[in-house]
Amino acid sequence: MSWSRFQFFPLALPFVLALFLLVVFLVAFIEVGILGYAYEKVGVDRRWVFTLLMLSLAGSGVNIPVAELPAERVLSGEQIVFFGMRYVIPVVENWPRTVIAVNVGGAVIPTLLSLYLVVKNGLWVPSLAGIGVVAAVVHAIAQPVRGVGIAVPTFVPPLVAATAALAMSRGSAPALAYVAGSLGTLIGADLLNLGRIRGLGAPIASIGGAGTFDGIFMSGILAVLLA
Repeated sequence: MSWSRFQFFPLALPFVLALFLLVVFLVAFIEVGILGYAYEKVGVDRRWVFTLLMLSLAGSGVNIPVAELPAERVLSGEQIVFFGMRYVIPVVENWPRTVIAVNVGGAVIPTLLSLYLVVKNGLWVPSLAGIGVVAAVVHAIAQPVRGVGIAVPTFVPPLVAATAALAMSRGSAPALAYVAGSLGTLIGADLLNLGRIRGLGAPIASIGGAGTFDGIFMSGILAVLLA
């Protein structure tokens, strides 16, 4: 199986374009200093804002395989609609198994940035509490979607993260919302549901990818708007 088989955008083209336009819209505000100032409150230098947003969006199409589940019938070349979002199932041939992968844009980058924000802002205890709250809520509402894996409604993780962050630490709410929204979604939706992946017929079950990437990406945007 070639490496290229694992690389695909988890959302249908209209939604990918919508996210791209959202990034462009945000960058327009960054250029006049509004969101640049906001990101600095989160703990990220404004010079890195555009790079991080684009890396997250582009990285959503890059998956790093880490394990395989036993052979079974998988879906291929379809689009699944869940809570208004249209998810893409990659086209596969002679691939009767599910590959567990880690998504770069939805798992690797958010995790690294979250760790940076925790260390920079000394948010060890609030972060653990916020992550726990978001993970519990997301785990409770996460749904197994055949052909996709585990999916959650897009706006639930960022809204829960924002509420928890404001309740725990108003001064550090933006950074805390990003950390809780990103890691809480990864843990609650993906890691705690790995046992439910088998039998869904998903050719690739991507941690931080299809089904959760949009929620994690929006957590980052909402964290900035809280600043």
